[in-house]
Amino acid sequence: MAKQLTSRKENYSQWYNDLVIKADLAENSAVRGSMVIKPHGYAIWEKMQSALDTMFKETGHQNAYFPLFIPKSFFAKEASHVEGFAKECAVVTHYRLKIDEDGKIIVDEDAKLEEELIVRPTSETIIWDTYRKWVQSYRDLPILINQWANVVRWEMRPRLFLRTAEFLWQEGHTAHETKNEAIEEAERMVGVYADFAENWLGIPVLKGVKSPNERFAGAVETYCIEALMQDGKALQAGTSHFLGQNFAKAFDVKFVSRENIQEFVWATSWGVSTRLIGALIMAHSDDNGLVLPPKIAPIQVVIVPIFKDKEQLAAISEKVKEIVKVLKAKNISVKYDDRDTHKPGFKFAEWELKGIPVRLAIGPRDLENGTVEVARRDTLEKDTLQVTNIGEKIENLLIQIQDNIFQKALSYRDEHTYNVDTWDEFTNRLEQGGFVYAHWDGTPETELIIKGKTKATIRVIPFDEMHKEGKCILTGKLSKQRVVFAKAY
Repeated sequence: MAKQLTSRKENYSQWYNDLVIKADLAENSAVRGSMVIKPHGYAIWEKMQSALDTMFKETGHQNAYFPLFIPKSFFAKEASHVEGFAKECAVVTHYRLKIDEDGKIIVDEDAKLEEELIVRPTSETIIWDTYRKWVQSYRDLPILINQWANVVRWEMRPRLFLRTAEFLWQEGHTAHETKNEAIEEAERMVGVYADFAENWLGIPVLKGVKSPNERFAGAVETYCIEALMQDGKALQAGTSHFLGQNFAKAFDVKFVSRENIQEFVWATSWGVSTRLIGALIMAHSDDNGLVLPPKIAPIQVVIVPIFKDKEQLAAISEKVKEIVKVLKAKNISVKYDDRDTHKPGFKFAEWELKGIPVRLAIGPRDLENGTVEVARRDTLEKDTLQVTNIGEKIENLLIQIQDNIFQKALSYRDEHTYNVDTWDEFTNRLEQGGFVYAHWDGTPETELIIKGKTKATIRVIPFDEMHKEGKCILTGKLSKQRVVFAKAY
């Protein structure tokens, strides 16, 4: 099976596109900027959904669903929010088509909507209009809601998983009695995202807050996790927003407090999307294809029989049934690829390309010896193991692979993280890629000048770098702490 992947060193962008297509994750659709997520790609998303959904419910959240269409007037109620999304909004103006006398399908001008509808780019406005009906007293709080949905942001430079006009995500929207409760919620959820990224996706992340220029439209504070990809660019992997009382005031969401006073509620929102699949690809994969951490792999083990005739296949299949039963008892997902339409070499290459963490191969000699060949996707190493206690052996191997994938990504990030103190150091390091810790004077104006000169942005103001003073690399003015700059997706 010819993989035909462009090498990462030759052209990282083309390598990424090749891999998404050839690993059967997704493809471009007939609608520009939109994608078809294929079964293998969607199975990865389902694993992400399942893990995150459990985490959300363990922190007290419930799932609900809100409308896809939002009245345009709702956006006008929160000025900074609409300004942030105005250029990306898809607008519905009519509700019917008709066929004209020439047989052409045209918009029926008699079916124009009284009020135009926005296809949701995010759901704050429609949800806060709804919360107004749900909240009267402090006894109705907190509201801890999440929804799994699709959103539309009209992307002019689409890229599969990373930037598409329509994408899948989850968005949490919570309402609270006090400011501190809302801040605690926003910080808790960015912690959930960091836990998921590191312990499930195997991607080390930096936690912190966004600068005012990078803050979510309508938020008082945006908390985020930032990851470093193998080409030295940053990728925003999740955000959690403290919205203050902005949306409550815009949609008149009040409650009677414990002191019998009417007050506006405090809000948060938070979300991650199918962009995480792009992060997963770019953080771990290689020139042979996808590399999946076992916890997020839809198939953790694939078994390939080596046989010459039906009799050999039948004998091998009997043994494989025993192995499959043992692995499933350990909650290990396993596939037996007994197709007789493809040679073993083709299957090896196919499953390697698709990133399956462990491959087992069994032939007639293995049956005689009570052995199985084990191949690791992360290191491409092979070993021959006795079938005895195969469940425990594979279980331990999957744990090792999960840890190795994370440690490799962590080592890469550490090797590409720099502290700089001068402008020349700063620009030189940026050209090499990576996270660059540098002092900034805290003004939006300086941030924009740096971005204009270098195309780098402040990715995160890290929690662990607070109150370490210095001088801004551009202006020389006092800086309260280092922030993390990088070029980004």
